[in-house]
Amino acid sequence: MRVLIVGAGIVGMTLAYEWIEKNPNDEVIIIDKEPHEAFHASGKNSGILHAGFYYNTDSLKAKLTADGNKLMKEFCKEKGIKINETGKLVVAKNEEEVEVLRELERRSKANNAGAYLITEEEAKKIDPNAKTYKYALYSPNTASVNPKEVCKVLREDLENKGVKFIFNMPFEKYKESYDYLINAAGLYADKIAHQFGVGENYTMLPFKGLYLKYLGEDKIKTQIYPVPNIKNPFLGVHFTLMADNTIKIGPTAIPAFWREHYRGLNRFNFKEMIEILGIEAKMFIKHKWFRDLAFYEMRYYIPKNLINEAKKLVYRLRGEFKPYPPGIRAQLVDLNNLSLVMDFLVEKKENQIHILNAVSPAFTASFAFARYVLGDKNEENSNNS
Repeated sequence: MRVLIVGAGIVGMTLAYEWIEKNPNDEVIIIDKEPHEAFHASGKNSGILHAGFYYNTDSLKAKLTADGNKLMKEFCKEKGIKINETGKLVVAKNEEEVEVLRELERRSKANNAGAYLITEEEAKKIDPNAKTYKYALYSPNTASVNPKEVCKVLREDLENKGVKFIFNMPFEKYKESYDYLINAAGLYADKIAHQFGVGENYTMLPFKGLYLKYLGEDKIKTQIYPVPNIKNPFLGVHFTLMADNTIKIGPTAIPAFWREHYRGLNRFNFKEMIEILGIEAKMFIKHKWFRDLAFYEMRYYIPKNLINEAKKLVYRLRGEFKPYPPGIRAQLVDLNNLSLVMDFLVEKKENQIHILNAVSPAFTASFAFARYVLGDKNEENSNNS
C-alpha cells in the first residue's frame, strides 16, 4: 500500500512512525510545503511535555496526554535526547483560583496525570521564587525537551525505516498516486479536508504566541503557570524552563490576521486575511469572551505588559528581556456556533484520515495520539494479512 502523509510536523511523523511499525512493507511518503520538518508549530513550541491534568475527563486530550508523556519520554531516552525533568507549579492569586486548583487536582486523578495540591510552604521548597496564595498544584511529570531535536531525530529514524520525505511540495502540486491519505497539515489541515468534502463546518483560526527570553539573575527551578480559565484552551502567560534551562515568558493568544502571521507582513496572504478577519469580526460581535480575549491579549504587543503579567507569578524578576521567536497556534473553529474546538478532532472518510484539530498538548500526546488514530486501521490490516 502507498500511504501519503501531508505534514512533516510531530503529528504527521508520529503517525508515520506508528504506521510503519505495524505495516513495514507499506510505502510511506511524507510531503510538506516547507523546506524541512517541524517548520511551524512543532518546531516553534516550547517543548513542554504536559502531564494531562487540564482536560475534561471525557476528552481525547485527557485520554491521551498522560500516555503520550510516557511514550515521548521513552522515545527521547532511547534516542539519547535530553529531558529536563522540571516539574510544574500552577500557582493561585486568590481563593477563587484555589477552587480551580481543586478542580484541576480532580481532573489529574481521573486522567492519571500525577498532579496534586500542595501548600504554599511546600511550593516554596520546590521553587523559592514561585508566588502562590495558600496552595499550588504540583505536577512532577511535566518536563521539557528540545522540540526541534526531537523532530530531527524522528525524521532520521523514519528515513532509516524507509519513509520518504519530500519537502517544498504543497499538497496541490503532488501528482503521484496513493492508496491512503493522512492529512496532518496543521494550519492548512482544514483547507485540504475541504477539498474532499470533509470538515466543511470547521475552519482554522490562527492565534499568535509572543514570547520574551529572560536574561536576568532571578532564576526559576520549575515550570510556573497561572491558574487558567478552564473554559478556553489557552493556559495564560507563564514561565517556561526549556530543555537547556533557558527561561522565557509567554505565550500570548493574540488573534492573528493570516495563518502564518508571525511578525509584520511576514508571509502575508491577502485572501486569508479577508477570510480570517471576517470570522473574527463575527466572533467579536457574537461572543463577549472573544471581545474580552482580543482586547486583553492585544496589550501584550507592548513588552512591558507581558513582563508585568509574568511578575505576578514570582517574587523576583529583575533583569533584561529580549524577543524570542513567536509561534502560531492552529486553533479550529466550529462555524455552526463560532466556538473554539476544545479537543483533538479527527475525521475519517474511506481511505482518508484528516487531523483537523491538533492543538496543545498535541506535541506531548503525539505518540499516543498516533496509536489512537491508527488503531482501527492497524487492526484492519492485521485481520487482512
